[in-house]
Amino acid sequence: MRRLGTGIGWRPEIADAVERMPGIDWVEAVAENVCPGHLPESLLRLRERGVTVVPHGVSLGLGGADRPDEGRLSALAERAEALGAPLVTEHIAFVRAGGALTASPPLEAGHLLPVPRTRDALDVLCENVRIAQESLPVPLALENIAALFSWPGEELTEGQFLSELVERTGVRLLIDVANLHTNHVNRGEDPAQALATLPLEAIAYVHVAGGYERDGVWHDSHAHPVPPSVLALLTDLACRTAPPGVLLERDEDFPEPAELEAELGAIRDAVRAGRARADAGTGGTAAGGAGDGAVAVPARPTAGVLARGTALGEASEKTSEKTVEKASGKTAEKAPERASEKTRESAPEAARERLGVAQAAVLSCLVAGTPVPEGFDRARLGVQARALAAKRAGVVARVAPELPVILGAWYRPAFLEYARERPMTGGYRRDALDFAGHLLRAGRPADARARGALREWWLDRAGPAPRSHGPAARAARAARRVLLRRT
Repeated sequence: MRRLGTGIGWRPEIADAVERMPGIDWVEAVAENVCPGHLPESLLRLRERGVTVVPHGVSLGLGGADRPDEGRLSALAERAEALGAPLVTEHIAFVRAGGALTASPPLEAGHLLPVPRTRDALDVLCENVRIAQESLPVPLALENIAALFSWPGEELTEGQFLSELVERTGVRLLIDVANLHTNHVNRGEDPAQALATLPLEAIAYVHVAGGYERDGVWHDSHAHPVPPSVLALLTDLACRTAPPGVLLERDEDFPEPAELEAELGAIRDAVRAGRARADAGTGGTAAGGAGDGAVAVPARPTAGVLARGTALGEASEKTSEKTVEKASGKTAEKAPERASEKTRESAPEAARERLGVAQAAVLSCLVAGTPVPEGFDRARLGVQARALAAKRAGVVARVAPELPVILGAWYRPAFLEYARERPMTGGYRRDALDFAGHLLRAGRPADARARGALREWWLDRAGPAPRSHGPAARAARAARRVLLRRT
């Protein structure tokens, strides 16, 4: 298996700092933010130095009810080839729902949402993964996500769900220990049990990130330092297996380079501590003895884990076990009975429809204000809805930075009011235009000069071609200069 080493998430805001950081073996770039024909100079320089670049997708929605979009798959494949990547990664999540499958309006979450751990969801996910694998030129690894809410009626644990996914598809796993911590706080899931039952031999690499807790809810912000609890989970994982690579994620509120380097040092220390415990036989590992309150769990061979053997390793056929030991070590937990091969082969279309209806109901509740589906925690869905709206407001402000300038302090409350019952349907740039059009139709903002500037901004972007050099564009720029002087 290819060893990646220690890496950091490459972002344009810290590109120069990343190039200067010592000991960076590889970086990960958000796939949707990279254009294959115009790769950032920073990434090109890193590649020339032998630094591996891995594209990390966020928009495929492989956990959704629909089959993967061919255009998105092609785009991800192009980025993998342009970057010379040894693999690509995505998420076990859904990001959109509705549409033809459910005869309801299409909805976009603008964020990663958890799939239910049910047989239907697993069947659909496995088929979607196989479709993606056939379209990609390199192996695919999938990440476990952080969640603010749970689905009622789940049939599988995290370990069972991921183990069967790996067994049926040969996909690799990107394990995010920060997300395990998030799900511990938000959903009461034991991270030690999750680690004990994961198919660790399928790990491609590991994510580490920071967050914060508010009112008993952990927010996976990627904008705060990595807490000791997450580093402890990394040590636990490293005690069970030697991770091929570990990467620090930071997406916002970037600190000084020295602070990022210190976090990378803490990550290396956590991995070394875990490996030392494994070598000494004093930790609960997949290959060693128990210690520090953990219980040794035998390694779980899985059929077809390396079916797509490439730079990450050659294929190996192993016999899968149908039971896994609980983290307590006291009882064996048998996975639910699997459907027969014949039933599973005919299930996907019906499963897609059932999953599609369920996901559309949840997403409509979160982004369009429809009633909370039966069995869900109303308060937690409320937290998720507010988080989605806040993320939309932040991303729209980044893709259309003129809007906060024109609207001033009124931008955020106005956008959150707009987003409460108006789902995003066409991406963030479309969202920015729709928001501006909504305000103008309502005769807002009240300030005439601000409204005029907003109108010119909207006209300059809403037509078939930007009015970049005409009199209207000059008027819009003049209006913005006036507003900037006022602020």
